[in-house]
Amino acid sequence: MLDDQIEKIVLFLLEQQGLLASRIQKLGEQRTILLEQPDMSQIYQLREAYRAVGHDLLKLLRFVEMNATGIRKILKKFDKRFGYRFTDYYVTTRANHPYSQLQQVFKHVGIVAVVGALSRNLADFQDRQGSYLSIYDQPSVPLKDPVIDQINASVDRLTHSTNFLQFLGQHALIVQEDIPSAAEDHVDDQRYHFMSLLLNLANTFLYMVNTYIIVPTADDYSLSLGAAATVCGVIIGSMAVAQVFSSIYFSAWSNKSYFRPLVFSSIMLFMGNMLYALAYDLNSIAILLIGRLLCGLGSARAVNRRYISDCVPLKIRMQASAGFVSASALGMACGPALAGLLQTNFKLYSLTFNQNTLPGWVMSLAWLVYLVWLWISFKEPVHDTKEDLPPQDVDAGRLENERLESGLVQPLLVNSKEKQDEDGEQDFDDSEEASEESHRPATSIASAYRLLTPSVKVQLLIYFMLKYAMEILLSESSVVTTLYFSWSTSTVAIFLAILGLTVLPVNAIVGSYLTNMFEDRQILLASEFMVLVGIILSFRVTRLYSVPQYVCSALITFVSAEVLEGVNLSLLSQVMSSRLARGTYNGGLLSTEAGTLARVVADGTITLAGYLDEDQLLNVTLLPSLLICLASIAATFFTYNTMY
Repeated sequence: MLDDQIEKIVLFLLEQQGLLASRIQKLGEQRTILLEQPDMSQIYQLREAYRAVGHDLLKLLRFVEMNATGIRKILKKFDKRFGYRFTDYYVTTRANHPYSQLQQVFKHVGIVAVVGALSRNLADFQDRQGSYLSIYDQPSVPLKDPVIDQINASVDRLTHSTNFLQFLGQHALIVQEDIPSAAEDHVDDQRYHFMSLLLNLANTFLYMVNTYIIVPTADDYSLSLGAAATVCGVIIGSMAVAQVFSSIYFSAWSNKSYFRPLVFSSIMLFMGNMLYALAYDLNSIAILLIGRLLCGLGSARAVNRRYISDCVPLKIRMQASAGFVSASALGMACGPALAGLLQTNFKLYSLTFNQNTLPGWVMSLAWLVYLVWLWISFKEPVHDTKEDLPPQDVDAGRLENERLESGLVQPLLVNSKEKQDEDGEQDFDDSEEASEESHRPATSIASAYRLLTPSVKVQLLIYFMLKYAMEILLSESSVVTTLYFSWSTSTVAIFLAILGLTVLPVNAIVGSYLTNMFEDRQILLASEFMVLVGIILSFRVTRLYSVPQYVCSALITFVSAEVLEGVNLSLLSQVMSSRLARGTYNGGLLSTEAGTLARVVADGTITLAGYLDEDQLLNVTLLPSLLICLASIAATFFTYNTMY
């Protein structure tokens, strides 16, 4: 039955493409005549005729988009009956067949060709003004016709085409529950306050600086307090341990307020950094760890992400999401770089200021300034309970005003609101209960976990793996380079800063080029293999362990993990239930918890490895990374065809 329905869609699609192509061809003949004998009134009529074709093409694109969504929903529905095995079977046999009709719905090369013909001719009318240059000669010139903008947006949604901004914004994993109505977007405009958004991004930046500013000196600090160098793993990881718990209560707190949790976060981070700095003069490793735990309890990333999701209008939400990710990446690079600049040693009264304590003092001052700025400038938005209400059915009646000529009387795949399946359950996406319950946000970790399909679990495993590999690389870098290469703190800081600075350029290349040339799942698998290669190259096999080997393997691992993180979160946002878009236990919280747990385990591994022979430190910490990476690759192969 599904094959029959898809065949109807494809044949209708081809028929409409032919009609549109025929109309464009006839308009092209008129255009040729008008170029020889220009008539302004006829030129205007011809341009409007092209626009009319554009509007019909837009209706066809929306028809394809609705049916592509319908096919995915049907496959998900059957997956629930068959234990998540049907999509894998169906995609394997239908999408990979040489006569695949399923590919026509999801690839639609013919539609893109029609879009190109229409865009070129409309742009010629709009921009040529006597010139014989076309859109192909001037790819940077924006097309001003609103019809073309709408068509391009529809094509991008269908083909999952991305640019750097969109790709970067997906890292924030701010899942869109549905396309909001104009009224909802107006509410967002009323709640939006630019300075408050800037304060949230500043909080993200400072927190990441706070996380990584101690990495180059943590081993030296632990030695100065009489502990082993590998205790740096506990020092760095204690912040992540506290973040496991803080993410949950901050996410719940943001249901009622954004200002108060940000104030609490700033106070906790101010106190934590003060204790971190004072631990040197108090000669107490316990004070040091308490300080880092307080810093972790001040992690307000859940609030920062939630503010963007709830209070930033849709038209700039992608830019705000990209800003959130950019602030994190820049903070990650600036932290070690700032530590490299704090190479001094002096006393003021009874307080010591050196490379170990200055990160604490500097961050305390930064959070104090931030707290004052927050108190003066932040505007608390009006809270409502829209997350507890079932979303508007944006698809209902969509085709009523979008019939294609006279060919389409009824949608080929019936809207989920209009028909119930044989069990009497309305066909909501990822529904567990009927009616409005199927769109309510998850109310607990357990209910959120029940919404995780095998595909989502595999993506979370991959996220855990890449965060684990990155944390092992970054946290033990100071210990390893001091042990094997005798690097100074400044050298380690420069090395880590360079690694951090690769984040944005790498994502620019992936987001602008690779994601438009290959499927996300192909890039996902390739980058997993590259992470595996980087981990294998990092092992110390012989007595001679050279700087080039370490640096090259670290770059391969880190850059590949960055590429992997982008496509991983992109796929995660596609396969994750819409019920995880809002509420306390949302998709962003789940990914944060997975990444934070990975950091905790990785930092604990470094400290435990310190009890073994120093020569085995590197290999012992890399072995779990290797095993987890192999497991994630195997899981990716197992669910590869469900990422469709």
